[in-house]
Amino acid sequence: MDKIPLTRAGFDKLDAELKHLKSVERPAIIRAISEAREHGDLSENAEYHSAKEKQSFIEGRVKELEGVISLADVIDPSKLSGAIKFGARVTLVDEDTDEEKTYQIVGEYEADIESGKLNMKSPIARALIGKEEGDSVEVRTPGGQKSYEILEIVYK
Repeated sequence: MDKIPLTRAGFDKLDAELKHLKSVERPAIIRAISEAREHGDLSENAEYHSAKEKQSFIEGRVKELEGVISLADVIDPSKLSGAIKFGARVTLVDEDTDEEKTYQIVGEYEADIESGKLNMKSPIARALIGKEEGDSVEVRTPGGQKSYEILEIVYK
């Protein structure tokens, strides 16, 4: 199996979620199922069915997180430099609107566009990888063709 690249912050966040699910959510749902069983007939017990559904979700997420963590390749961006690659914090300017944006290129399990963490498999990230400060890149996005100039690359 392929290793899954993660930053230290991304790894720590997934690890904390896994610990929370195992130590807090799992025991709570077991108690909820036990209480719902005490209410009698399970075939018409909405609390029981809801708790079992939540338990299924929790167990699925635990398995997913354990798999990701076992394959994690934690990369420290502060030890990197040069052209854009995983972990780079990139400041771009849209050549049409002069709007500046800063993204960090991360793996798919820590990607969150709202907080500026860009999945390395996204069209923008794929266009940026290997480029240098001052380069212009053309990106085909769902909203159409975009042109960006790379203003700054920082590894921290």
